[in-house]
Formats: sequence, C-alpha cells, structure tokens
Amino acid sequence: MILADKIIDLRKKNGWSQEDLAEKLDVSRQAISKWEGAQSVPDMVRIIRMSELFGVSTDYLLKDEMEHPQAAESRDDDSPLRTVSLEEASAFLLIREKNAQRVALGVLLCILSPVLLILLSGAVEMGKAALTEGQAAGLGLMALFVLVGAAVALFVTSSLRAAPYAYLEKEDVETLYGVSGMVRDRKEKFQPVYSRQLTIGVVLCVCSVLPLFAALLLGEEDSILQVYAVCALLILVAVGALLIVRASIIQGGFQQLLEEGDYSRAAKEEQRRYGWISGCYWMIVTAGYLAWSFPTNAWDRTWIVWPVAGVAYGAIVGIVKAMRRQNG
Repeated sequence: MILADKIIDLRKKNGWSQEDLAEKLDVSRQAISKWEGAQSVPDMVRIIRMSELFGVSTDYLLKDEMEHPQAAESRDDDSPLRTVSLEEASAFLLIREKNAQRVALGVLLCILSPVLLILLSGAVEMGKAALTEGQAAGLGLMALFVLVGAAVALFVTSSLRAAPYAYLEKEDVETLYGVSGMVRDRKEKFQPVYSRQLTIGVVLCVCSVLPLFAALLLGEEDSILQVYAVCALLILVAVGALLIVRASIIQGGFQQLLEEGDYSRAAKEEQRRYGWISGCYWMIVTAGYLAWSFPTNAWDRTWIVWPVAGVAYGAIVGIVKAMRRQNG
C-alpha cells in the first residue's frame, strides 16, 4: 500500500474529512487532495505530525511494503533527526559529482607538482641542460608552488560549495519519501563505473614502479633514465589517484545519503570521537615532509613520505579501533 492510500485509509478510520485533516496539519485541503491522489508527497514535518495524529509509526507511512500499522515510537531525545528532501538529495549529488572532478584534479596537480623540479635538477646534474643549479631549482620550485596553489584553490572552492551539506557527513539524518529509492538507483547505475575506475587507478599505482625498475636495468647508476623514471612514476600515480579519488567521492555521496559504509551512524559516532586524530596526523606528516624537503632539496626522494604515511595511517586507525573494542 502506498502512502496516498494509507493517508486515505487512516483519515477515514478517524472519521475526518479532508478539511478536518488539513486543519490539523495546518495545510490547505488541496494539499491533502494531492497527497491522497499521489500527485505530491508531504514533507517530513507533516509525516511526523500525521504519525502522531494517526498513532502509527513513520515507517508504516513511508514504507510501501508495510501493510499493517505499527504504533508510533517515541524518541529517547527531544531533537528530531535532520531530514533530507528529494530536491536536497539531487542537488547534493550534483555538487558531489562536480566536486569529485575538482578534487581529483587537485590531487593530480599536487602529485605532479615536483615533476619539473626533479626533471630540471636531474638534467643539470647530468649535464643535459644549459642551466645552473640555482636556475633549475628556481624554475622547478615556481612550477611546484603554482601547481600546489591551483590545487589548494580547487580544494577550497569545492569545500565551500559542499559546505551547506556538511551535516550529511557528521549528523544522523532521515531521508524523505522517495529519496532512498532514487539514490539506490543512481548508485546501482554508477557501480560499473566505480569498479572500473577504482581497478584502473589501483593498477596504475601498483605498476608505477615499473619505469624505475626498467631504468635500473637499462641504464647506469645515476643516469638520466632514472630521473625520467621517477617522473614517469609520479605521472602514473597521479593519474591513478585521480581515478580513485573521483570514483570514491561520487560513491561516498551515495553512502552519505543512505548512511552506509563509512557514513553509517556507528561510523559517524566513531568519527566524532576520534576524528581529531586524522587532522593532527596529516598536519604532522605535512610538516615533516616540508622540513625534510626544503633544507635538503631532495624533492626527488622525499615524495616517499606520502605512501609510507598512508600505510602508517591505516595501521594507526586499526590500532585505535582495536583498543576501543578492547576497552568496551
């Protein structure tokens, strides 16, 4: 039984006319008529009010497969869940898709930022470029900061666009009628794209070391081939990361609305408790990376900080979770 039929059935059981129900819900009779004709859907405030008036649960009203009324359950706290309408969900997914492109591009630019510096420094050291070490370093650093600056601009603008929907990541929410079905349908259609991009991205990251191995086999130690190989490694990692980040952000949007995976209510509670660890950790890693790179000018080697930090972060999160389970 759909929502429209349930409203008709419950209204008649209470002996109310459309005008009576409209008065109790503070809406027009035409609104009631549209709800009962399945021409529109009441918002969550009206759903909750009807649940109270009819003495049934909101689940009964919203879930078509529930044929028998259930008594309304009282909430333990006084604050109702924040609701998400169909319009809000659609707008959020659109912004999420656009931001996925921007953030993925920003990640690519960050990874590629030291490539010119590595290339010029290596070429000067091998006598392959008519530049001084200072000129090579200056040009390389200029390119690095321009690319990082562009990436930061992409990150900031993406964050500002998504700011109105930040509550989806942190708060427990309740979707209105029709939202879950729409999101699940779009998620199902995106699944092949998600699997393909994630697979290609991971394969590129894993295979990124092949140019370095090839250079070691084909060239002498400290040859220009090794410089090219490091640049090729960063390019492959950058493209792989772009695909992984883009697919993951879009997939994460579906999970936020459905409260699944990393955005389940249990995961949100865990994030509220331990989210500060992530922020502190990556600030320390970034500070360490810059403190090592600038004094030594070893940008061709310090990039190793990021994959090592990523693996270490996973270990730290796992330890924290294990300690939490142990402490009950």
